[in-house]
Amino acid sequence: MTANFTALSRIVELAAWLAVSSVLSVSLAATPSGAVGEPKDKTIVLRAARLLDIDGGRIIGPAEVLIRDDRISAVDRTVPHPVGAYVLDLGNRTLLPGLIDVHVHLFLHPGAEDLQTIEESVPERTLHAALAAREDLLAGFTAERDMGTEGAGSADSAVRDAINRGWIAGPRLRISGNAIDILGGHEDAGRFNPAQHILPNASYANSTAELIAVIRQQHKEGADFVKIYETGPDSMLGGELRTPYQYTAEQLTTAVEEAARLGTVVAVHATGEPGTLYAARAGVASIDHANQLSEETMKIMRERQIPAVPTFAVFEYFALHASNPEQAAREHALLNYKAEQFHRQIAAGIAFAVGSDVGPFPHGTQARELELMVRYGLSPLATLQADLVNGARLLGWAGEVGSLKAGYYADIIAVPGNPLQDITTLEHVAFIMKGGVVIRSPESPEPRP
Repeated sequence: MTANFTALSRIVELAAWLAVSSVLSVSLAATPSGAVGEPKDKTIVLRAARLLDIDGGRIIGPAEVLIRDDRISAVDRTVPHPVGAYVLDLGNRTLLPGLIDVHVHLFLHPGAEDLQTIEESVPERTLHAALAAREDLLAGFTAERDMGTEGAGSADSAVRDAINRGWIAGPRLRISGNAIDILGGHEDAGRFNPAQHILPNASYANSTAELIAVIRQQHKEGADFVKIYETGPDSMLGGELRTPYQYTAEQLTTAVEEAARLGTVVAVHATGEPGTLYAARAGVASIDHANQLSEETMKIMRERQIPAVPTFAVFEYFALHASNPEQAAREHALLNYKAEQFHRQIAAGIAFAVGSDVGPFPHGTQARELELMVRYGLSPLATLQADLVNGARLLGWAGEVGSLKAGYYADIIAVPGNPLQDITTLEHVAFIMKGGVVIRSPESPEPRP
C-alpha cells in the first residue's frame, strides 16, 4: 500500500509540474507585447552586441535580427524596423542559433536505468519525458533527436506531437520509439534472473525479416527514424576496446534500405570495431558513441559524410559517479581511451555532430558536451559547426534550423561573452526564442513552479 501511494504521489507531483509547463506553452500566445511568450504573429527586432555567423565562421557585431511570425526575415548589422515592431535589445550578448542535441533520452533520468524501466510505468515515464523536454528547451536546446525510449515503445511520439501542438514546451523533436536490439543484446536486462522474463528496453529483431518487421511497426507508430544497437557490452582488454557486433553489415544494409523506402534513416549505437565498420558500410545516418573507428571505417565515413556522435558527457558522468573504485577505474580508462581515439578521428577529417546522451545525467545540463569536445581537441568553431550545421543536416532540417538566416525558423538564443573564445558561455543562456516565441528573456525570470 505504501509503495503504491508513493508512486501515485510522484505521478500527481509530475502532473502538477506538467500543468505548469502547459500553462507556459499556452502563455506563449497570450502575454503582452515584449514579454516572455511574444505572440507569433508579431514582428520582432532582436539587437545584440554580437552575432555568430556559423557558416562564415565569425562573430559580427553589432547585429540585428528581424523576425516575422515564426521565421527570420533579415539579419544584418542593422535591419528594417517595421512600424509596430517590438525591439528587444539584449545588450552585451551574442546571438546564435538554438542549440541542437542529436542524442538524448527523454525517458531516462539519473539513477539505475534498468530499474527505472521496471519500476516506473509508461505513463509516469512519459510525464518525466515531458518535463525533460522542457528542461532541455530552457537550457537553449531548440532541436533534439530522441534516441530510444528505453522500453516505453512509441510514447515519445506523444511527447513530440504535444510539443508540436503547443500543449507543452519543448524542443523540435525527431523520435525513434524503441531502439532495436537482439536477444541477449545491449538492452536486454542481462543482470536479472532469467526466470523472471524481464522485458528488454528495446524491441527484439533477431533476423533480417524481424528487422524489417520491427522497422515497419515503428514507422506505423510514428517514428521519425530508426535506432539500432549495433554493438553490445564494452570492455577494455590490454588497453584496447572490445565490443561484440550485433548485426552483420548485410543486415544493417537491409535495415537502411527499408528505412529509405519509408523515407527515413538509420542511426546506430556503435562503440567499436567491427560493428562501426559494418555500420559505415551499410550507409547509416550516424555512428553514435564511436569510441573506436578503424582507418577503413573513417575512410568510408569521410566519403559518405557519415558523422560520428561522440557523447563524451555521459562517459564523464559515469566516470565521476561510479558506485565503487573499481567501476570508477574502468569508466575513467574507457573515457581516456575515447579521448585518445577522438584525436585520431579529428586528424582523419571525419564529420562530427553533437549528442550528449543526456538522460542518465540531468536534462538541461548537456551544454557540457560541447565543452568536452573542445577540451579533447576540436576548436570552439568546429564544435559549434558540428552542433548547428551537421546537427541540422542529421535531423533533416538543413535550411530550416541551425543558422541565423532569412527564411530559417526563428530559433535563437543569446549568451554572454563570445562562444568562439569561451565555449562555457553556452551554459549561461540568457535568452531563448523558438519559432518566434520568446521562451526566456533577461527581463523576465524563467517561469518555474
